[in-house]
Amino acid sequence: MGATIDLPHAGYRYIPGVFQYSAGVQALDGFRIERVSFHRTVPLAEGFAFIERFLGAEDIPLTAFCACELRSPAPFTDAGFIAFNRLYCETLERWGVMRDDRNPVARSNVCPEQHKPLEPSFHAFCFARPAPGASGSFAISGSGEAEDGHASYRERTVRFGETSAGAMREKGIYVLGRMEERLAAIGAAWADTTAVQVYTVHDLHPFLADEIVRRGAAEHGLSWHYARPPVVGLEYEMDCRSVAVEQVVRF
Repeated sequence: MGATIDLPHAGYRYIPGVFQYSAGVQALDGFRIERVSFHRTVPLAEGFAFIERFLGAEDIPLTAFCACELRSPAPFTDAGFIAFNRLYCETLERWGVMRDDRNPVARSNVCPEQHKPLEPSFHAFCFARPAPGASGSFAISGSGEAEDGHASYRERTVRFGETSAGAMREKGIYVLGRMEERLAAIGAAWADTTAVQVYTVHDLHPFLADEIVRRGAAEHGLSWHYARPPVVGLEYEMDCRSVAVEQVVRF
């Protein structure tokens, strides 16, 4: 992981990632990250419009938008994922959050196996709010079992196309390592998290106790979402956060 980049005007720092998202965000001193989840998923355009109104009503600048959790109908092809990400980034560029393909916003985007949204939609979002002191709050982006890079997912995915128990263990261990790298980049560890989420339609019990629990990733429990990662060929994803203030809105 590279050095984090501070955004004083936005109230947080971020771990540089790829153009579609950063690897994670952490509140700067004098700010805290808050999370808002939707009771039902909200289509992308409507969700962005709601967030714009919500932050305006709270007197929070749009640049404070720092993380989101998306839900899509089905995994994308490599090309389809790039096209979706360009569309998603248009709003971030309009808000002044993203410039020159430098994207500070953390993100997870997964595909529910059942009760699927009709189109890419918001499940939750985070923003940085001024608050006295040092909150230490953070949100780590979702990671599947693929390295970052510009090669195809087939070329950079752990045990691509395999879903045996052994393959899933390797994928799970790899993703745990990715989470730990990102946590370390902001000086945090599993013990600092308030929530950890797993996204897979495959059985994680064979390595739940001796990998996930043993390493401390389930100290506050583990939320298992029966969903697939956002790209065809990926089978396992995790994200985590440390957020003290959360609310649910009905849209």
